[in-house]
Amino acid sequence: MSYTALYRKFRPGEFEDVKGQDHISKTLQNQIKADRIGHAYLFCGTRGTGKTSVAKIFAKAVNCEHPVNGSPCGVCDSCKAISSGTSMNVIEIDAASNNGVDNIREIREEVAYRPTEGKYKVYIIDEVHMLSIGAFNALLKTLEEPPEYVIFILATTEAHKIPITILSRCQRYDFKRITIDTIAARLTDLMQKENIEVEEKAIRYVAKAADGSMRDALSLLDQCIAFYLGQKLTYDNVLEVLGAVDTEVFSRLLRELLERNVAKVMKSLDELVMQGRELSQLAADFTWYLRNLLLAKSSDNMEDVLDVSTENLAQLKEEAQMIENDTLIRYIRIFSELSNQLKYATQKRVMMEVAFIKLCRPEMEVEQDTLLERIRALEEQIQQGIAVRPQAAAYAEQTVEEAPGPKVELTKALHEDVKAVAKDFRPIVNQLSGMLRNCLKMARLSVGNQDQLLIVLPDEVSAGVVGTPEHREEIEHLIEQRIGKTVAIEVRCVEEGRRFEDSFVDIEKVVHMDITVED
Repeated sequence: MSYTALYRKFRPGEFEDVKGQDHISKTLQNQIKADRIGHAYLFCGTRGTGKTSVAKIFAKAVNCEHPVNGSPCGVCDSCKAISSGTSMNVIEIDAASNNGVDNIREIREEVAYRPTEGKYKVYIIDEVHMLSIGAFNALLKTLEEPPEYVIFILATTEAHKIPITILSRCQRYDFKRITIDTIAARLTDLMQKENIEVEEKAIRYVAKAADGSMRDALSLLDQCIAFYLGQKLTYDNVLEVLGAVDTEVFSRLLRELLERNVAKVMKSLDELVMQGRELSQLAADFTWYLRNLLLAKSSDNMEDVLDVSTENLAQLKEEAQMIENDTLIRYIRIFSELSNQLKYATQKRVMMEVAFIKLCRPEMEVEQDTLLERIRALEEQIQQGIAVRPQAAAYAEQTVEEAPGPKVELTKALHEDVKAVAKDFRPIVNQLSGMLRNCLKMARLSVGNQDQLLIVLPDEVSAGVVGTPEHREEIEHLIEQRIGKTVAIEVRCVEEGRRFEDSFVDIEKVVHMDITVED
């Protein structure tokens, strides 16, 4: 006898076998037990969640000679005929290939005849959203007032494409995506029946890759078993067959991205390509990995949502502390866009390489969520010594080293001294380091209640850069060198929707100083 695929071999035969759709199974069983059977049903949901299986079980149950608790007995002649596909009472129609008006007219003619055996004639129309407008219109009257012995079950993955006139005539049941735990438990049970040894970790990866579809999970597992026929199916075997990547590789990639080391990232990607990893799967899995990092960073109580082992959860939490929230969200955005692009790309590797380079080089992007990352990259360059230190500060340090002794305590600046600083502020700005100097070009000066020098920036981003302890110390140090007195500095920004003049007094205008803004 020819081999039967797992998803066909283990298709549910009664309501108890349907996993993850208890809310639907219970409702249909109660209808059958109470003899409150409707005339039209609409089953909606993603692929592989049990729509057609439940429709067939329901068709068996309403025609069963000896139903058990609203479920078919499976042993009577009617149940056997429906299971084998030889029953004249259950008519399955694929609307994708029978979507014309003539096909629906045939149904309208057939429903006039009573079933030769059993109570009901059940019409199961799969992918009903594929019917033409004319076919839907032809179905309307029959669907609204069918004979008492006819039941229509419409199944679809895209309920939004069905006319409202059809929807209003049906009882609607939404099939949910099946959870990873439910799929994994079902796969484990079936592997025991098949006497096939499979690692639990491998089972869970297949369950996750199925994305809520039991049929997809069985098909993927069937594929993996066939490749390693007669051997124990391990986690690494599953990764190899499905072209997937282990989380350890993602962990290494993340560290290389945070280092902004393009060469290392390209080398890691080249290794994955040479191993035969599927790039679309890589993009999807890396996006999922980044999502887990974001969840781990957002809350300490994410064990149930993350669905990872204790060891992986500890590693996720450790890695989550290495990366900022805005950076993570930017990574997820870029890889979500990449996943869509890879569906139609002929040069998938090139698209993947461009995405990784974008992650390493935030200056290549102009999106708003990249601004903080670009500023962070510039700060790292300054810390690495790329920017030249201010000459005045260097000269001051040299003088202290040459003439050691107790440092003279500088007197606190008076209000008039703050005004004096304003006169020389632009020359002071020109001596500052590159990024700080650029941010201060658009700064304006005012005085606080405690005689502080207020440096007012036009936006929060530039105020955040200037207001760091290191940058404030650099500005204060140069002011000390300039006037010989300490001046308390406070950094503020103009509130959104307001002007500088609405909240502050411009010292530079008070001292009649022309403001020079460098290009």
